[in-house]
Parts: sequence; structure tokens; C-alpha cells
Amino acid sequence: MEAFEWIVALLTLTGLEIVLGIDNLVMITILTEKLPKNARSKARRVGLILALIGRVIFLSTAVWLTKLTTVLFVLSGNEVSIRDIVLASGGVALLIKATLEIASFVEAHETIASQQVHPAKQFWGVIIQIFFFDFLFSLDSVLTAIGLTQQLPIMVLSVMVAIVIMIVFVNKISDFVEHNPAIRLLALAFLILIGVLLIAEGFGSHVDRSYVYFAMCFSLAIELLNRRRQKKVNQKKNGTS
Repeated sequence: MEAFEWIVALLTLTGLEIVLGIDNLVMITILTEKLPKNARSKARRVGLILALIGRVIFLSTAVWLTKLTTVLFVLSGNEVSIRDIVLASGGVALLIKATLEIASFVEAHETIASQQVHPAKQFWGVIIQIFFFDFLFSLDSVLTAIGLTQQLPIMVLSVMVAIVIMIVFVNKISDFVEHNPAIRLLALAFLILIGVLLIAEGFGSHVDRSYVYFAMCFSLAIELLNRRRQKKVNQKKNGTS
């Protein structure tokens, strides 16, 4: 492979990993909110480092991963593979998790059970959830990466670069979401949409995820404009009072 083709492949896969990692960052933000403030940053870093290790392992077993798309049986005319089962099951888990988080957010209370859990158990419980959902989110991106190039070094390097970028920005993104209730609710709604898409893909109905990303970015832009307007209104009121 020529140097130019190598660079193009690396940039393409890195961009893909970053875009597909948005939902992972949102999930990490939601999960770590349950932890004490002094443990959140550590949990995010540990979760992303484990995610990096997991993705490298997935890429190293490329031959095994391609077998996930092998048809196991046919259900109502739809071919079902291990990948479909994993996506549908994960989509249901994500849908339930996001729905419960929205219910907790609307009721404006923390669950008593989570407050009674030992800090260490709570910390590693969050880490396990981060790893599980990262596996779910990374499954498609890893399979796509294998389809784009067979060069393992390029795939591994792209994942490493993407994860490093996530580690750099995850605290800023998480802090922003935590301090803005409307953004947090929007993020949970985004996870519900992703869960529905995963279930649909598990049943053989592929929907381009870029539509959801566009809707998310559009809604975020509207919310930011609304916040800017509210800030201007408050400044004018304070100036005239």
C-alpha cells in the first residue's frame, strides 16, 4: 500500500471511529453521573482505556468477527445472524436504560439503591456497563473497518487515535451535559433513538445512522441558540433594572 493510500485509509477510519463514538461518549456521560464527582473523571478514562483494549482485541480476531454475520436461521423471511441477535438485544438494553434514566431525570431524584452501594462496587459496576455498551457501539464500526481495509496496523492506529481524542474531550463534554439539564434530556432521547435503530438493524431493517446524528446536531444547535437568546434577554433585564 502506498503512503498516500495508507494516510487516506487512516484518516477515513479515524473519522469513522470518532463519529460512531459520539453515542459512546453520551452513554459514558450518563453512566458516570451516578458516581461521586471525584470518581467520574477516573471512571471515564478507565472506561475508554478498556474500550481501546477491547477494540484492539476485536480487530485482532477479524476472522472470527466476520463469522458473526453468518446466517444462523431464517425467521419470518429474515436471515438472522449472531450480529443481529447482539444488536437487537443490545438495542433493547439501551432502550430500557435510557428510558429509566429519563424517568429518573423527570422525577428529579437519585435512586436510593445506587446511594447505598459501596463506592468501589458502584465504580466498577459503571465500568462494566461502559465496556458493555462500548462493545455494542463498536461492533458495527469494527466490522465496517474490516470491510474498508485489511491492514490491521491501520485499523488499530485509527482506533487508538480516536480513543485518545475521546479521552481528551470526554470530561469537557460530560461537564457540559451535566450542567445543562436540557442537553442531558436531549442526550437521553438520542440514546433512545440509537436503541431503536439497533433493534431495527437486528431485525434486518438498516437505517442510516447519519440521519440520527444530523437530527441530534440540529436539535443541539437549536438549544444553544435558545440558550444564547435567553442569556441576552437576562442581560438586558439586568441592565434595565
